[in-house]
Amino acid sequence: MASKKIGIYPGTFDPITHGHTDIIGRAARLLDRLVVGVAINPGKGPIFDIDERVSLVQDEISHLENGIGERIDVQPFSGLLIDFARDVNATVIVRGLRAVSDFDYEFQMASMNAKMAPSVETVCLMASDKYHFIASSLVKEIAKLGGDVTQFVSPRVSKRLNERLNDPKTP
Repeated sequence: MASKKIGIYPGTFDPITHGHTDIIGRAARLLDRLVVGVAINPGKGPIFDIDERVSLVQDEISHLENGIGERIDVQPFSGLLIDFARDVNATVIVRGLRAVSDFDYEFQMASMNAKMAPSVETVCLMASDKYHFIASSLVKEIAKLGGDVTQFVSPRVSKRLNERLNDPKTP
C-alpha cells in the first residue's frame, strides 16, 4: 500500500484571500491530506492574532466544494517550516506563485529547505489568472483606507476585517 501524500501550505493568512483558498483547493485535489500551516509571525504585524487567523482559514475551508475540506487540517506553527513539515509527516511543501517577482524568493526558500530536508519537495502552483494580483498586504491597506475588499476576500473575511479596523479598541 502506497503511503499517503501529505502536503503543507504555509502562510500568515492575514487575512486569507481568494488567492489562498484557490491554492488550498487545488493543492488538496493533488494530495491525500493538506495541512494549512498558519504561521505565528509577529514580525509581520498581523491584524488578526493566531487564533483568529486559524479560525478564519477553517471557516473558509469549510465552504470548499466536493468534500475537499474534509482532507484539510489547519494548524498554527512557529519556527522553521521544515520542522513543522516533519512534525506533520509532510513530504510536500506547496507554495503559490503570483508573479515572476515571487519566483526568486520561492526558489531560494525551496533550495534552503531541500538542503535541510532532502526528502521534502517544494511544489509551486501558479496563481489563477483571476487571483494573481491579490496580496494580503494590499487587501489590508485597502481595508484600512475604507475601500471595498469583497472582490479579494470572502464576505465573511471582509466583515471581520471591517469589524477589526473599525473597532475603536483595536490599536
